[in-house]
Amino acid sequence: MSSDVVNSPDETHDQGLKSKKLSCGELRRMDSLDMETGTVHGQSHHSSRGSKNWSVILHLAFQSIGIVYGDIGTSPLYVYASTFTDGVKHNDDILGVLSLIFYTLTLIPLFKYVLIVLKANDNGGGGTFALYSLICRYAKVGLIPSQQAEDREVSNFRLELPSKRLQMASKLKSKLEKSNFAKLFLLFATMLGTSMVIGDGVLTPCISVLSAVGGIKVALDSMTQDMIVWISVVILVCLFMVQRFGTDKVGYSFAPIICVWFALISGIGVYNFIKFDPTVVKAINPKYIIDYFRRNKKQAWISLGGVVLSITGTEALFADVGHFTVQSIQISMCTITYPALVLAYTGQASFLRKHHEDVGDIFFKSIPHGLYWPMFVVAVSASIIASQAMISGTFSIIQQSLSLGCFPRVKIVHTSTKYEGQVYIPEVNYLLMLACVGVTVGFKTTTKIGNAYGIAVVFVMTLTSSFLVLVMIMIWKTHILLVISYVVVIGSIELLYLSSVLYKFDQGGYLPLAFALVLMTIMYIWNDVYRRKYYYDLDHKISPEMVKELVASTNFSRIPGLAIFYSELVHGIPPIFKHYMENVSALHSVLVFVSIKSLPISKVPMEERFLFRRVNPDNLYVFRCVVRYGYTDVRSEEEPFERLLVERLKEFIREDMMMTPTLTHSNEDMVSGELQNELINGENENEESKRIDEERRQEDVDKDIEAIDRATQAGVVHLIGEIEVMAKKGSKLGKKVLINVGYNILKKNLRQKEKTFDIPHKRMLKVGMIYEL
Repeated sequence: MSSDVVNSPDETHDQGLKSKKLSCGELRRMDSLDMETGTVHGQSHHSSRGSKNWSVILHLAFQSIGIVYGDIGTSPLYVYASTFTDGVKHNDDILGVLSLIFYTLTLIPLFKYVLIVLKANDNGGGGTFALYSLICRYAKVGLIPSQQAEDREVSNFRLELPSKRLQMASKLKSKLEKSNFAKLFLLFATMLGTSMVIGDGVLTPCISVLSAVGGIKVALDSMTQDMIVWISVVILVCLFMVQRFGTDKVGYSFAPIICVWFALISGIGVYNFIKFDPTVVKAINPKYIIDYFRRNKKQAWISLGGVVLSITGTEALFADVGHFTVQSIQISMCTITYPALVLAYTGQASFLRKHHEDVGDIFFKSIPHGLYWPMFVVAVSASIIASQAMISGTFSIIQQSLSLGCFPRVKIVHTSTKYEGQVYIPEVNYLLMLACVGVTVGFKTTTKIGNAYGIAVVFVMTLTSSFLVLVMIMIWKTHILLVISYVVVIGSIELLYLSSVLYKFDQGGYLPLAFALVLMTIMYIWNDVYRRKYYYDLDHKISPEMVKELVASTNFSRIPGLAIFYSELVHGIPPIFKHYMENVSALHSVLVFVSIKSLPISKVPMEERFLFRRVNPDNLYVFRCVVRYGYTDVRSEEEPFERLLVERLKEFIREDMMMTPTLTHSNEDMVSGELQNELINGENENEESKRIDEERRQEDVDKDIEAIDRATQAGVVHLIGEIEVMAKKGSKLGKKVLINVGYNILKKNLRQKEKTFDIPHKRMLKVGMIYEL
């Protein structure tokens, strides 16, 4: 174990703040990247998300219609049928349900998500992990002690905070930081929300496609339920097969169909409204909601499980914002989606007032006769597209959870060169397809799937609201009366809906919770062992002094070439290097310890990505490097990692040498100690000494750059630590099962590190070591 002191995250951060008072030269003498300044000059706050021109915004708004709104847009297929499962008992019940739908659509998707939640995006990224990352960035509630003072210098990291700091925000922040239970609970809630959104991504395709295809029974009596199920399965398989083409191409293909869909359902809604009962407009009066509950009591409460299906897919507004922009989604929702849905539900209510008996097939029965088959084709197409919203959202949140150490390694494919955040995950796509086919074949009807669907929808919404309250208090410094108003209005509505959908737990509602349990088990196992490994590295790290002794030892020889030694440890050099040195008697002429680090922000500008530090003495040519990624950053395959690293290393050498107030390498032989003191203190410097100093600095820079070039030309070797983990002897049974069985099964069956970073196999060397955790 290393003898050097391991700083806690709090101590590291506090020291980092104090170090701001030091000069650049003094900082560069610090002996660790923990404290080294990383002041870089890059983009302004919040990246490029807020600076897109209107042409791009409108293009993205058009694309978002096909990606984001398919789910919520096809809800008119099944909402009234799912609400009135026992038929319409009273004519005014229709007005009560229409009023519920109208205010639910207005308060949740429009007010909560479009006007409030979208503003809580993390530099353009959305979803549960975006909210969690905002909280982690402002309060030290992360469970991995990888914070560095220099991370706050990344342009995207800084938060724009109101100047007035409220006492409540400080108290809440302090309580969260001091409570381990609060930290674990936040991570648990984030995993639960992520799991529920993924479960939503499974159920959305099933219910949407089954609802649309089921409409064929209205025209063809010979069509059986089994035939409908298998037609739906074929459609679902085709849908998942096209995902590899990416959100960009899929969005342009789907958007025109959804636009036609919205035009048709709103047009038919206006037609039915005028033809059958224009008086349903009085449902805007919430009095009809009160009357509906008075008449139906418990049945009205149970029927809320059907009403909530009118806002299915709302979480996709936030989860998919990383594929688009806040403005583009706000534009498309306010101008197209919301008006079309209100007109569609109003028209169906007008038709239902005159045709109570058709409530089970209200959507297709309310279509004018001449439009039935065209509408059926568009409905099937739209239901296919409805699945796209949650599939895209699932890809986004899994990418986020992966980058924050909460999900096993999978392949992330960046599908668009024009738009940030559009990703595709082959393994997840395949598993989603199998799950969708299994649910469709197993449940067969939309009624049971609808019971499960409601739980997933409302659970995620409730968790989003909980995180948003923390953001409002701690980060936005929102006035307490506004926070209370939000909790009372939005919170009460969501809890009421949650209580209703949980009532049908045994009628299919258990399904999303079962999905969540499986996913959370996987995420917990991976994250728990990930943290244990990190703390092991931290406790056993090697000090720079020990590296200096090992490298300078006469037992080792230096061979030509550049070695890149990968590690997850940010605060120091991992113990596996000592293990390597004890078994191999040769080291390459240039050695770079690389730590891949994920920041709790969406993107890190390229010019701010690499942080370097020399391990003294300089002529050893040993460097430490932290490579920082945001959770939506995807490396371009056109720019090999090693080439970027070498270029940034040369830049660091030039900048470091020019900013060092003392001379380097052989300066002690060239310049007297007295002259060095004069140079360091900046006293009595004359033009001649400056000129000599600059010349010698340049000589040293040229010498180092030449050494790097020579090593690169001799060959680059990638050294990867292949860590095997096992529970310590005497560990409890639960710990043994978690590490020896659970984690190792996941690790062996999922993507390895070299595949994740596209490391060439011919130049890769694995160094094995066993950690007893």
